[in-house]
Order: sequence, then C-alpha cells, then structure tokens
Amino acid sequence: MRILQVSAELFPLLKTGGLADIAGALPAALVAAGVEPRALLPGFPAILAGLSDDTVVGHFDAPWGERLSLRRGSLAAVPTPAGPLQAYVLDAPSLFDRPGNPYEDAERRPYADNARRFGALGWAAAHLAHGLDPAWRPDLVHGHDWHAGLAAACLHTWPGRPVPSVYTVHNLAYQGVFAAHHLQELGLPAHFFRPEGLEFHGQLSFMKAGLHFADRLTTVSPSYAREIQQPEQGCGLDGLLRHRRDVLSGILNAVDTAVWNPATDTLIPHRYDPRRMTGKAICKAALQREMKLELTPGAPLFCVVSRLTEQKGLHLVLAGGDDIVAAGGQLLVQGTGDPELQHAFALLAQRHPGRVAVHLGYDEALAHRVFAGADVTLVPSRFEPCGLTQLYGLQYGCLPLVRAVGGLADTVVDADLATLEDDSANGFVFHDFTEAAYRHALRRAFALYRQPTAWVKVRQAGMRRASGWDESARHYVALYEALLQH
Repeated sequence: MRILQVSAELFPLLKTGGLADIAGALPAALVAAGVEPRALLPGFPAILAGLSDDTVVGHFDAPWGERLSLRRGSLAAVPTPAGPLQAYVLDAPSLFDRPGNPYEDAERRPYADNARRFGALGWAAAHLAHGLDPAWRPDLVHGHDWHAGLAAACLHTWPGRPVPSVYTVHNLAYQGVFAAHHLQELGLPAHFFRPEGLEFHGQLSFMKAGLHFADRLTTVSPSYAREIQQPEQGCGLDGLLRHRRDVLSGILNAVDTAVWNPATDTLIPHRYDPRRMTGKAICKAALQREMKLELTPGAPLFCVVSRLTEQKGLHLVLAGGDDIVAAGGQLLVQGTGDPELQHAFALLAQRHPGRVAVHLGYDEALAHRVFAGADVTLVPSRFEPCGLTQLYGLQYGCLPLVRAVGGLADTVVDADLATLEDDSANGFVFHDFTEAAYRHALRRAFALYRQPTAWVKVRQAGMRRASGWDESARHYVALYEALLQH
C-alpha cells in the first residue's frame, strides 16, 4: 500500500509546531505496520538541504504559468525501519527560498502569494497521484492541515474516479483563507467556488477544500473530532463537519519515542527511567542553574513550553504566577509568540527573580531539558486539538496540569481519590476556563507534591503510559485499507 503524505513541515528538518513532529514520526510507524509511505514537501531551503541522492523526476506547469520541478530523494534525518524516508520535494525557489518562517516574512506578515505557494503543493500531489513519477505511484494521498488542503480538490479535476484521499485537521483555527480571485489563478473550476465546495464567507478556504473533497477526514484526538462539530470550536465549519461526520474520526497523536525518551535522550544532563529516577533530580538542579532559579530541590517547578498565544490559556498562567511563588513553587516559561504575552511574562520574571524565569524563543534542545527538570507542565488551553506538550511531560515524569479539552482530555487522568486508588491518575485536570478553576488545580498539584509517596505513584503511572505510535499507526492503516477497498 503506497501512501503519499503531504505536509508543509517535517521534524527535524523544519518545525514551527507540532505538525512537524507528527509528519516526522508517522512515516516510520507506518513502515513498521507494513505500509510504504513517501513524503511530499515544499522546497524550503532546510528541506532541500536534508535531501540526498536526489534527482528531478518530472516537471509540471502551475496554473499561473510557472514551470515547477519535483525532486525525489532520501531524508537521512528521518529514519524508518526500511531506511531513510523517501521524499518528493517541490523545487521552486521563487516560491520557497525566502527569509522569515515558512508562512510569514521577517516582519511576521503572511506572504502575499501563500495561495500560490501551497496551491502548488496541492497540484504536485495530484500530478504524483496521476503518474508524474513513473517509478512510484501512490494508492492514496494523505494531506495534513490547510497547507495540503487543496490536494483533495486538485485530485477531483482529473477525469474519472479521483484517486482516494485522506485529510487530517491538526488545528481547525488555522484555515488558509484567501481572496476569491485566487480561484482562477489556482486553476480550479469555477463551479468549485460554492458553499458545497471551497467558498467560505465569500473567500477561498484551503481547509474547507480538504474537508469537502477528501474521502475520509481525521483529526488528532477523539474529543477534538466531537468538539469541532459544535459552533464553539467549529470555527465556522461545524455544519460541514456535522454533515460529514460519518467519514470523520479522531486518531490520537503520539510521541516519537526515539526522540522523546528520558532513558535514551542525549539532550538532557542525566538519563533516567521510572525505575531509576535519580537522574530527574540531577536534571532539575541543572535546569535551575541554567535558568538562574534558586537551587531549591523541594520547590515544585512548573513549566510552560508553548507557542505564546491566546489559544493556550496563558492568561491563566499569568494570573496564577504570583500564586505559584507564594506557595513556594517556581515557574519557567519557554516559548515565543504574542508580543503582549511575552512582555507580561518578562514582567512576572522581573517581579520574582530566582523564582520565575522566561526564555523567549524556540529551542528544541532546551525543551528536552525543561521537561526533564520540571515537575509540572501547564497546558490550560482554551482549545487543544491534541497537544504534544502533555505527552512529552508524561514521558519525562513532568505531570501535566491541563484543561479538559481535545486531546488533553483524552490523555490526562485527574488525580482524585478514585484514580489514586486504582493507579490511573497521571496529572491534574480542570474543566471551566476560569481563573478560579485553574487556581484550584494548582492548589491540588501543590497538595499532591507534599505527599511524596502519592506523587511518585502518579508520576510513574504517567511515565508508563504507552505514548508511542504503534496503536495510532494501526488506526491509520485500517482507515487506508477500508478506503481502498471501498
């Protein structure tokens, strides 16, 4: 079974968020499950730099007249049980060789031609599905998030029955919406621009393209699959999602345990596992020294590793920052994003030197050290499709404190009398998106921390939770097989 995975990012070559982690880890799990995946990626410099043994397999004309090339090669940085991941890269320097991040310029303004840039990715997928590379033709195209949303629509422009497709929503809030006039330059039929198609409040939506045209829809947790069918989290697409609920499923994201595993992690000061936890205390002391926090072993260290956005509920963390310090704890924040949130956390750190520390910026290695050294990871999100932070926290014995939404609700079991008794507790969960509910969860975390025996039990339960990709990969394979047999 040949599966073409279409994504804008891929860890470790290019990452702005969790999408890259999933795109980088899923292929190896699919290979282990007997599938032959290949990746299709835009030709950002970091991705082209990671491509080896590559050759041009074909060309196609973009609808706006530009001649585009497709390269095939190996990604040594993305190993699978069958060897390096095989990938196609859309080699178009005019579209992808730019400063800034993949989607915005250095001033954080979205590139004006993003519709073309990621429309080209969709057309590349369709051309591959129809034989652009004579040596390998996919049975099915699997697109990830809005950047790949147009692939399913492009497949429907060929005569005959379209090549089957799956579309995965990683975050419905980011939809790839563009002015209606882009439809013509993207080469799509005029009749695609209607409510039963790509039209979204008078504009063109790449996300809606995937949701409407793909044969099967998935998202990254069972709870999020239910939540996005309701107005509160449906982002204006809940009606379409309810209409397609029979082909929508939630498959929980997982952790690449070859990368995130405290027993083997070379990025942390001392490795450890649930049976030998001395290394975690060493990692905590090293993190406190690195971040200029007081060397107080008995102070619970709370952490945030996140994009600093409103979605993540970080105003709750700010509101409870003084509470953590007053109760004898410490807080470490790592991330980048909203300038106002960055400034507010910097002010909090100035008020509490040695008790609150902030690192503004993306640093993958530091994230490993934070999870290894901290005691509690804070994820009080307003909405959360799946979340990887809480999964990394569980792996590293850094108990998640989360709001019961999306994948957070599916992966974290609240520590209460019943779950402590049956050893299923692995963190702290609150429900109402209010300061009062969040602060109450903080108090419960402090209370459990003061009971070392109970704390150790909950921490071990979290670390022993199966967080790898095997089960999720089986769900994807079953989905592919059902679609191809249909």
